[in-house]
Amino acid sequence: MTIIHNLGFPRIGAQRELKFGLEAFWRGEASAEQLNILSTWLREQHWQLQSTLDYVPVGDFSLYDQVLDMSFTLGHLPERVQGLPGSELDQYFRVARGRSAGDSTGVAAGEMTKWFDTNYHYIVPEFTAATQFKLNPQRLVQQLTQARAQGVNPKPVIIGPVTYLALGKAKDESNKLALLERLLPVYAQLLDTLAAEGVEWVQVDEPILVTELDADWQHALNTAYHQLKSCKVKILLASYFGPLLDNKYLAANLPVAGLHVDATHDAGDVQQLIGLLPAHKVLSLGVISGRNIWKTDLSATLDWLEPLAERLGERLWLAPSCSLLHVPVDLDSEEKLDPEVKNWLAFAKQKLHELHVLGQALNQGRASVQAALAANAAALEQRRTSPRVHRPEVQAAVAAITAALGQRQSPYAVRAQQQAAHLRLPAYPTTTIGSFPQTPDIRRARSDFKAGRIGTAEYQAAMQAEIARSVREQEALGLDVLVHGEAERNDMVEYFGEQLEGYAFSQFGWVQSYGSRCVKPPILFGDIARPQAMTVEWIAYAQSLTAKPMKGMLTGPVTILNWSFVRDDQPRATTCKQLALAIRQEVLDLEKAGVRVIQIDEAALREGLPLRKSQWHSYLDWAIESFRISANGVQDSTQIHTHMCYSEFNDIIAAIADMDADVITIETSRSDMELLDAFEHFHYPNEIGPGVYDIHSPNIPTQAHIVQLMQKAAQRIPAERLWVNPDCGLKTRQWGEVIPALQAMVAAAQELRAAA
Repeated sequence: MTIIHNLGFPRIGAQRELKFGLEAFWRGEASAEQLNILSTWLREQHWQLQSTLDYVPVGDFSLYDQVLDMSFTLGHLPERVQGLPGSELDQYFRVARGRSAGDSTGVAAGEMTKWFDTNYHYIVPEFTAATQFKLNPQRLVQQLTQARAQGVNPKPVIIGPVTYLALGKAKDESNKLALLERLLPVYAQLLDTLAAEGVEWVQVDEPILVTELDADWQHALNTAYHQLKSCKVKILLASYFGPLLDNKYLAANLPVAGLHVDATHDAGDVQQLIGLLPAHKVLSLGVISGRNIWKTDLSATLDWLEPLAERLGERLWLAPSCSLLHVPVDLDSEEKLDPEVKNWLAFAKQKLHELHVLGQALNQGRASVQAALAANAAALEQRRTSPRVHRPEVQAAVAAITAALGQRQSPYAVRAQQQAAHLRLPAYPTTTIGSFPQTPDIRRARSDFKAGRIGTAEYQAAMQAEIARSVREQEALGLDVLVHGEAERNDMVEYFGEQLEGYAFSQFGWVQSYGSRCVKPPILFGDIARPQAMTVEWIAYAQSLTAKPMKGMLTGPVTILNWSFVRDDQPRATTCKQLALAIRQEVLDLEKAGVRVIQIDEAALREGLPLRKSQWHSYLDWAIESFRISANGVQDSTQIHTHMCYSEFNDIIAAIADMDADVITIETSRSDMELLDAFEHFHYPNEIGPGVYDIHSPNIPTQAHIVQLMQKAAQRIPAERLWVNPDCGLKTRQWGEVIPALQAMVAAAQELRAAA
């Protein structure tokens, strides 16, 4: 009998209950006990949805981040929070976001970066030569007890020791791998503790197996699992986000009871793996995408699974490719989604149903699920033939793209002189990344407008009032290049998707980005066209309120692509170029309206990188080309900005330079300017704004701290090419935090100018 199981479930709740509970706790409006009650209820709801599985994941639920959870399980806390007053929960949130509920002053939050090639952010473990580990299994044991009380068969989920080390950063000159010897005994204690609780299988996630591993990291994996093989539980070693490729032999021969692989990318890779797998080992295949929301072709999947099931028997397990953390909870909640498009989709709950259909078909024959297979086939055929998906005129426009579309009229040095003469900015010019706080009044007006409680004129007046407020506040602060504040935008991707043809939108399709921050990716189902201008009216209005330069704010094609649920029926490069042509039209319309500073955010450029460096070149070629198509039709005097946040981009700095943006703004405050190390060995030719205000923490930076960060930046980049700005947009913060933080930022710029 084929076993079905899951690697992880979305933790936020179908109605974002976790988000609202966390934020109430942080505001002091809910107690720790109330937060615990909510967490317990959510876990029970999620286990109930998974109750038909043979094994249900336990430990995948987190109040903030599963990597941070693992740090606490391993007793591995940054030294700066050790010894501070309060509970373990207080310490947890201090590492996560710089402070807990009720803190009057904060500490530096843990650095945050992307979880492999997803839009999920994790808290980076911090290592030194003196790092020690001490087991703290309480969280996992408590969730295990609760799961058993719900009557499900639990499979605890933990991050593997080698991936844990790989995800972290050494804060000194030490070698992270040298810590493996100290770390493994704690993992052995944890596995034996779970065995004592009656656990049969433990899922140990080692997703670094889908990356390129040198000899030292390969040796670390061998060392780790040979040392852990004497533990009294069965280990299901899980890799995901790609095929194993050259790591197949290593993975197949690690001394574990089972191996999970992502089978949605390369069926041939799976066939080769089976030939290497010892005859006793379980093979778990991730046959349903945990990353996208399109229905699985169940009949085609069964075509290649049935021979494997006959060959492997009970050794074959089925699961989604990875944790379902990256998809929304339940498609059944969607009452307003276009019915035709909805019929093509599957959220987490529906993916588990697809898994059940596959398992039943293998165990009882296709005839037992004939109706489900027929409905699935009909939906796929409807999507394949829908005229809403394919537009010949859009495909022709992409085919007509030439290299000239991606070229500016003059090189940067020439453009910079014209821009300087036109904009007349001081040294260390100050700006923000685009958005200002999305206040309750803004959200209420948007909600009322969508519900029809107010009309277009009233809504526009409300948004113009908020734009005017943002302009007034910026002028009072003394910022040099202003933004309109994006009051009218619900999300930096969804807003544009709503105005482009080829998109559909959910009501409750939320996924977690980090902590309580959730995003609702739009659904890109067809060829992209821009029927009319999307931002010009709002930005032109903002420019009319001030004599200072006003930035036009756009989201770039690569970020729109990477932060959407993207169609899987054509190459991503083709879809990205369709988006690039649409954004190019908007850029040119902004310039025509007199906007001479235009920011095209590419926050997710690095996120789309393949996990193997050998495959980077192909992605970067079309991604950089797409940005240049969108940006480079303007006059030399128009200044093009781009922004990237929370991305380790040092190793693609040459590609970023090839974007040829006049100004790039980046996150550097959490990493203490560490991300600027790339500029010690690479002569970046254009201007750069290293972020000095960590907007993902409620902590307010001081003027002295900002000056210190900018002085570090000036050691690597000529001061005349430096801007001063926050790390990211300010929509998630409150005006009471934003004003003093920006006051400190402007004062720091003035101090730097005076000292120059």
